[in-house]
Amino acid sequence: MSSANEIRRVEILMFDGVDELDIVAPFEILASAGFDAELVTLNDRPRVTGAHGMTVTPHGTLGPRPDVLVVPGGRWASKAPDSAWGEVQRGDIPRAIAERHAAGSIVAGVCTGGMLIAASGILRGRPAGTHRSALDDLRGYGVDVRPEARVVDDGDVLTSGGVTSGIDLALHVIERAHGRDAA
Repeated sequence: MSSANEIRRVEILMFDGVDELDIVAPFEILASAGFDAELVTLNDRPRVTGAHGMTVTPHGTLGPRPDVLVVPGGRWASKAPDSAWGEVQRGDIPRAIAERHAAGSIVAGVCTGGMLIAASGILRGRPAGTHRSALDDLRGYGVDVRPEARVVDDGDVLTSGGVTSGIDLALHVIERAHGRDAA
């Protein structure tokens, strides 16, 4: 597992239906703080279409062991194929999350990205948060749900709840790596 002082490479995993704020806010904040931040996809593809129609060109594909893997959410409540829920149904992203976590990556969920992490199996019995619309679903994965928390830090897994929680999560990563004054 990456220690807080070793955090340098951050990969933000995108998929069709991702909430744009869940990727853009952490990317901008972490890149501005000097982290090597990249927007990535699971498989090589030219673009991703977000929940509100924004198209984003990825920097590349998910590496085998980023220091921090940021998992955004998107359109969970819609239960649409192009959403975090759809990605849980397919299972590829949850498997990739579990593999990166096992390899030592810190995994950080933004909003309903916590549901993708829960589906990977690594949140069972652990504290976590997500968007209020998915709290019952999160409990269904055997998670110790913290509904009022903006950011839950359980060492090698971080989660955040709420639409703008990617900002809070990114600032928390900066604080872990460089201290409160830097954040």
